[in-house]
Amino acid sequence: MSKSICAELQGINVSFGAKTVLSDINLKIAANSITVLVGRSGSGKTTFLRIFNRLNELFHGAVTTGQVIVNIGGKVFDIHNHVLEVEFLRRKVGMVFQNPNVLPSSIYANIAMPLKVVSGVHGSEIENRIESVLRQVQLWDEVKDRLKQPAVSLSGGQQQRLCLARSLSLEPEILLLDEPTASLDFKATLKIEELLIGLRESYSIIAVSHSLTQTFRIANQIIVLKDGKVTSVIDPYEFRDARSYESIFEEIF
Repeated sequence: MSKSICAELQGINVSFGAKTVLSDINLKIAANSITVLVGRSGSGKTTFLRIFNRLNELFHGAVTTGQVIVNIGGKVFDIHNHVLEVEFLRRKVGMVFQNPNVLPSSIYANIAMPLKVVSGVHGSEIENRIESVLRQVQLWDEVKDRLKQPAVSLSGGQQQRLCLARSLSLEPEILLLDEPTASLDFKATLKIEELLIGLRESYSIIAVSHSLTQTFRIANQIIVLKDGKVTSVIDPYEFRDARSYESIFEEIF
């Protein structure tokens, strides 16, 4: 697999009991770019996202067939091969959810605890890593004097950036984002979008969005899902402006 590709799906099918959610998915996901999944509610977008870190397996009756190949650290892995431990996979393929899921503890502990438990990081390295990732998500200056305060005291946009920082602290290579701005106001949404555009230089990002205008602003590659199937893979640079982009999507949906 080329270095320009971070992941490849080959003949992927996902079902939960008798219900098939995704069918015959064959795709390559570009590295160091933002790939956005769009489609109607129930089209399988979140299930698609959870393919890459095997989170679907946590749900009763989930069955995935086909191959998921990922490029991690310059090495190619089939994620269902036992050589690649699922704990390692979920560190390298981080996920941020639709609603900020901060831990019921301090801002500091929200990053320090996973570092200790998951990565085994201790001492001054924790301090360094916390400052580094909070700077990365442009949150350090806002919270550096209140790291011991509860994370829930932060605004919604700040909480989502904290969740992103927590994921980045575990040093992932691929980021999965499930509608990361759905619960945020317009100003906070633009802040997150700006961050993502900057982060794609260092990470491969796969995101779900219900906003066509947001997709137009941030996407390098767009995957359209309908009834569990990929119906289109679109290059946003084909469109002159947001309106022409929306017109195409009106036809697709």
